[in-house]
Amino acid sequence: MLEAPRRPVRELLAPGGQLDADVIGARCEGTLVDLHSSLPEGSQVTPVRLGEPEALQILRHSAAHVMADAVQRLYPGTQVTIGPAIDSGFYYDFDRKDGAFTERDLQRIEKEMRALIKRNLPFFKQEVSRQEARELFESLGETYKLEILDSIPEGERISLYRHGSPDKPEGQWVDLCEGPHVPSTKYLGAVRLLSVAGAYWRGDEKRQMLQRIYGTAFPTEAELEAHLQRLKEAKERDHRKLGKELELFMFHEWAPAMPFFLPRGAGVYNRLQSFIRELYVDYGYDEVITPQVFDKKLFSTSGHLAHYRENIYMPVTAEELDAVTQALAEGKSEAEQRQRAEELGLGQLVQKPMNCPSHCLIFGQRRRSYRELPWRMADFGRLHRYERGGVVHGLARVRSFCQDDAHVFCTPEQVMQEARAFNDLLFEVYEAFGFTQLAVKLALRPEERMGSDETWDQAEQALATVLTEAKLDFERLPGEGAFYGPKVEYHVTDAIGRSWQLGTVQLDYQMPERFDLEYIGADGNSHRPVMIHRAILGSIERFFGVYVEHVAGKFPVWLAPEQARLVTVSEEQADYAHAVAAQLKAAGLRVTVDDGRDKLGAKIRNARLMRVPYLAVIGKDEAAAGTVAPRTGDGGDLPVMPVRQFTERLVAESRPPRRQGTITSHH
Repeated sequence: MLEAPRRPVRELLAPGGQLDADVIGARCEGTLVDLHSSLPEGSQVTPVRLGEPEALQILRHSAAHVMADAVQRLYPGTQVTIGPAIDSGFYYDFDRKDGAFTERDLQRIEKEMRALIKRNLPFFKQEVSRQEARELFESLGETYKLEILDSIPEGERISLYRHGSPDKPEGQWVDLCEGPHVPSTKYLGAVRLLSVAGAYWRGDEKRQMLQRIYGTAFPTEAELEAHLQRLKEAKERDHRKLGKELELFMFHEWAPAMPFFLPRGAGVYNRLQSFIRELYVDYGYDEVITPQVFDKKLFSTSGHLAHYRENIYMPVTAEELDAVTQALAEGKSEAEQRQRAEELGLGQLVQKPMNCPSHCLIFGQRRRSYRELPWRMADFGRLHRYERGGVVHGLARVRSFCQDDAHVFCTPEQVMQEARAFNDLLFEVYEAFGFTQLAVKLALRPEERMGSDETWDQAEQALATVLTEAKLDFERLPGEGAFYGPKVEYHVTDAIGRSWQLGTVQLDYQMPERFDLEYIGADGNSHRPVMIHRAILGSIERFFGVYVEHVAGKFPVWLAPEQARLVTVSEEQADYAHAVAAQLKAAGLRVTVDDGRDKLGAKIRNARLMRVPYLAVIGKDEAAAGTVAPRTGDGGDLPVMPVRQFTERLVAESRPPRRQGTITSHH
């Protein structure tokens, strides 16, 4: 069959007068394309202009190419690998044989980039055969590009992107790339290189260690400076920095990527769980406790062993280890070692990476009636997942964690009402933590999945309907669903404009089938329940890190490790200060006393450094009158007040806030 005629995107935009100077790309059926690409005749395209969020992706991808060009000009022999745009900018991974990139190198590269940008070099797209691409990159000595080329499936189009002088092909920089890219380098208004880090080729710890240079780009210098200011603010809010300064949590090499929560942090952690537990009473959840270690048959039945094996810890007993060691020492063949391992049941145990399969066992413990449904089963059990060393990051990506996890078993007719109820609960939680902007995304069926298209159609439609009825704007993400069902992702915006995915709700028709779960319906017959997976905070460890950064370590009174600190002007007020503290503690408040020999200014400064919400100064006048002189943690003075009034104020602020209806959704 002949391929339909294709036309450049430029020509498709031109007839409608849509090709003005700010247009750097286009959208076609949800896909971002550039002006260099060709599409089938009649394709419907809309322009993408500078200033739109999608334009940044095109601009930054192009900046990455210019950076790689600058690197190879300055450091001949350096090989390039991959260089995508990311949410905050772009990066490129390099294999440089003559040393690591330094801060001075980044300055040189950035200067060379600016020189290339100033020349207004056009970008070109060129579709080539596989053999032509192979010959080109062999001639350039780009072995990584050859490996990427080999990974492109047969039959797919292979494209190159070049930038440089049109009349001097020998001076053009070229990469194997799908695009999209800006028309020319003049659109790269402002660039900045930020840092360099190590990265394994293909993310594989057994492959070559590369050097990854991070950068960012914006249409204007003003936008770049505003972004750099946000980065500075983010650095000050970094939860790893604040966690150490505020004595919240720590890590140790003997428990890699598994956090220790110190007394102050453990208090916050427990109050997060308690807050969710209290809401569970209102929303009708039952809490269960499940084991930490299971026979791997559980996760084979659920499908996780087939789809999630690389992230699962499978402990080996001392007896099993001794047997394998002995087999190796005796020089037994691999087949004999494997047989011996199977006899011992080697690797039969699995450390729990998620709760859902064990909840299926609980549901299937006895025959259940439709009158028991929906059954909302919550679990704060500890989970363990193996994450590669290159991706673990503070509390954001750890190997040991807990979720505010729950699974709802319901009839097919109850799915919609349960999804609506979950939205109500989730909105109430996020408002309590001051997250008022929410982006909602519906992740649809992936290529590798369980179940029939019919059940996927049913599940996807149910979630889309609930979101539409709730008047929530949402974005569809093709191929991003879990292997057992579609999911809704809830992304919150923090105080400095960053987006974080926290909550999720997933519809699952597959796991009840795999565990042969049934309930007796009103008709007296057996029916298959639907399973809803859901979390609001998600990983409590990750939420802890996100929230610390959101509030810059300044916890609200109801969550704070230390709600008030009493500071004395001199040692003479120590007895009175401790008597006041006793009154406050009797009211259930978390209070400390600083009656040391430091000067008052130093005591106040220490309290503020620890982000204590309230401090109360106690001098001879306060001690004589039975009062305190309170101040807020950010320096605001309050009137002198009796201890009882101060206590009532703190008690009132110690109650978690309830929903006010202030959340808005966007995408």
